[in-house]
Amino acid sequence: MRSLVNACLLLSCLSLPAIGNDYFDNVLSIIKPPHSHTAIFATNLVTGDIIFEQNPDTLLLPASTMKLLTAVAATSSLGNDFRFSTRVYSIFPIKDGVIAGDVYISFNGDPTLKTKDLSSLLSQLTKQGLYRIQGSLYLIGQANEQLQAPGWVWDDLGICYAAPVSNFILNRNCVHGKLSPKLASSQSELSVAGYVPINITNTAVFDKTGIEKFCQLDLQRLAGNHFSLSGCYPGSQAIKLAIAITDPGLFMQESIRQILKSSKIQLKGQILIKHQLPTQTHLIAAHESAPLADLLGTMLIKSDNLIADSLLKQLGTKIYQRPGSFSNGSRALKKILSGEGIMLTHAKIVDGSGLSRYNLLSARQLSQVLNLIYTDPRFSQLMDSLPIAGVSGTLKYKASFNKPPLFKHVIAKTGSMQGVDNLAGFISSENQDDTLFVILENGQSSLQKKQQQAPFSALFLHYLMDNTLAQESQAGSTLTPSSPAN
Repeated sequence: MRSLVNACLLLSCLSLPAIGNDYFDNVLSIIKPPHSHTAIFATNLVTGDIIFEQNPDTLLLPASTMKLLTAVAATSSLGNDFRFSTRVYSIFPIKDGVIAGDVYISFNGDPTLKTKDLSSLLSQLTKQGLYRIQGSLYLIGQANEQLQAPGWVWDDLGICYAAPVSNFILNRNCVHGKLSPKLASSQSELSVAGYVPINITNTAVFDKTGIEKFCQLDLQRLAGNHFSLSGCYPGSQAIKLAIAITDPGLFMQESIRQILKSSKIQLKGQILIKHQLPTQTHLIAAHESAPLADLLGTMLIKSDNLIADSLLKQLGTKIYQRPGSFSNGSRALKKILSGEGIMLTHAKIVDGSGLSRYNLLSARQLSQVLNLIYTDPRFSQLMDSLPIAGVSGTLKYKASFNKPPLFKHVIAKTGSMQGVDNLAGFISSENQDDTLFVILENGQSSLQKKQQQAPFSALFLHYLMDNTLAQESQAGSTLTPSSPAN
């Protein structure tokens, strides 16, 4: 609260229009979090003038603002009509309801593929009269896949926002469950919706009376999609769980086995994994994802990590004509954006989602990406996919963004993880020129975050809007700035 009061006093003492850097230097002396590393870059998009910059070339963790780079690179290289495809092939034709040999399903990492899509794929075959496969069913995927990027935090890996990125993706490679306390007991009961081919050993308990000094759940990830849930959870209310699988190939095998049981197709052979499609096969059925423009809309508005990293691997495949990985995908992304004029010489890019703690970007580099989105018609639709303050996506409920003056006027990509709270985007208002901004905050104190009345980014943007309005005010009119958001 003290920083808000001091900031109010500061505004009342400054004469407006304020003189650029002096104004912001004074503001930052009051609102800048004392334990954080910050970098700021703000530009008037109409005049091209830099409004303010502080540490613009300092490399910091971008978190999910990295998805801005992924969106631009994917649009530039893959094109808006790109779709992930899941295709079924055979060597032998369907004759008298039978394929007299093997069938192959080729997966290419569709992050949106669901059980119902695979059922629909098999229905395409039954509509062609197929009721029996004399051979085996081979699932075609990449060998020796890199399922997680370097720098992903190990204890994130069992959580669905860090689900494995594979050619084999089904239901987001995520299993949802519910942990409930048993009556008259501290023991718990774990339930999983529907059939899912995983095994979870549960010994977790509920601390209903709050007597445990240290109480937390522990999820151990074991081989073969086996998990062990232990520890305790404080309280007596059931909680939802979202568990990322460990073996995507096995998960796909077992899932398709169950789907086949409910289909009208009999399989004589086995369900096996293979890493290369044989020659002389022909296409007999296919499923396609939504087009890239829609995928990017979901990725940006919901900050979807799985879509981002699946697209990154597709960039590696497209640019280097080899199976996609985090390594060649990151290199491809950097190559594509460098070709678009983004200066990434000192940047460190490891994934497409921003989950990796090894990623490093500067505020200036992010501003170059935003400027490309704003000025190049090829990327204009990405503006429509960014969260709007108080209205949509990750800015809908973010503190201080759901009230004036930021409400509906800030359009931006968030980037948050432990110790990181970033924001990069635009201010759009009828009362002032369009403004581009990047605000990076790393090393954020968890105590400071808990006690703050408003995020640092919200406070700075409030004063940025006030100062910009004042600078644009003409004919001697005096603008009295409003109180900061709280």
